[in-house]
Amino acid sequence: MFVKFFIHRPVFATVCSLLIILAGAVSIPTLPIAQFPTLAPPQVNINAGYTGANAQAVESAVTTLVEQAVNGAEGLNYISSNSTNDGASSVTATFDLGRDLDLSAVDVQNRASTVLGRLPVEVQTTGLNVSKATNNFVLGAGVYSENNRYSSLFMSNYLDTYVKDAIKRVKGVGDVIIFSERKYSMRIWLDPSKLASRGLTAGDAVNALREQNVQVAAGQIGQAPSPTGQDYQNSVRAVGRLSEAKEFENIVIKATPDGSLIKLRDIGRAELGAESYGNNLHFNGYDAIGVGVTQLSNANALDVDKAVKAKVVELSKSFPPGMHMQVAFDTTTVVNESIKDEKREGRDRCDGGGCGDRAELLRLLFVFSMLPVCSP
Repeated sequence: MFVKFFIHRPVFATVCSLLIILAGAVSIPTLPIAQFPTLAPPQVNINAGYTGANAQAVESAVTTLVEQAVNGAEGLNYISSNSTNDGASSVTATFDLGRDLDLSAVDVQNRASTVLGRLPVEVQTTGLNVSKATNNFVLGAGVYSENNRYSSLFMSNYLDTYVKDAIKRVKGVGDVIIFSERKYSMRIWLDPSKLASRGLTAGDAVNALREQNVQVAAGQIGQAPSPTGQDYQNSVRAVGRLSEAKEFENIVIKATPDGSLIKLRDIGRAELGAESYGNNLHFNGYDAIGVGVTQLSNANALDVDKAVKAKVVELSKSFPPGMHMQVAFDTTTVVNESIKDEKREGRDRCDGGGCGDRAELLRLLFVFSMLPVCSP
């Protein structure tokens, strides 16, 4: 009975068939890709910094402990690590292809937190940075200023404050690495001869900095229980962490038996500078800061590249006058050129008559499928 209804109404049946074909053609571009497997295994990075330590000290005090904590995670395939003479420790945990990247990152974070108490105090202060990323760069850019108008310290601080986190929020971005980074830091320069003449060491100065450059709760005045007639209760605000060079130079290092005080300015000086001067970068003939963008292991490099470039254009509108950000290298250029070559070869095959046969076959199949509908 249902088939007979369409047989006696061929125009209505034809319209229904065309609507079904049109709906399928519209839905094809929006269909999710579920048959393509993940090619790159998920990776989780654990980074730490041990200021002043060499590679051997970093390996024994930080890297080995982190590896032992992460080892045994569910779906873990292998672990690779790197310890450098600038105090940096990097551990990369690679998981099986079927392992969910988010679950892997949470598992690594929980395991790494169990070893944090056994790490050196310097590492505990900065903590362990766990991130989902790969070592494959999508693009790299150079930030410079016309006529070296801005210092590397200023540009590095601007990138770290306004640009780095904004790019990291782009979908598919794993991490943003700043090359030749210059973070603002209070640098203490000690004079060895002055230290020796006063019977002090660099460790004495470090201990004094730790004890006196702290944020503490000073309490309250008039808090209960209070004497009779106490009408007011006031919070005490004490000077916390120091921020000026003169404040650091007034830190007391030692009190002598005669009651005099040895301050930091007596054995050295303090100045606001960069955290590290180990690297210098030049781009287009200018002093510059480099920016490298890596992608997540399950992200599409072409989409990430396009989104990051659009974000850079947006952020560049609010840059200080004379500061520019220019792409230095783009690893997706080869992929784009390969896609263009494939499309060009496809058009050449069609021009040679290779596509005509397929088009004719599709037309015949369509006509054949419509025959039962149009029959009386």
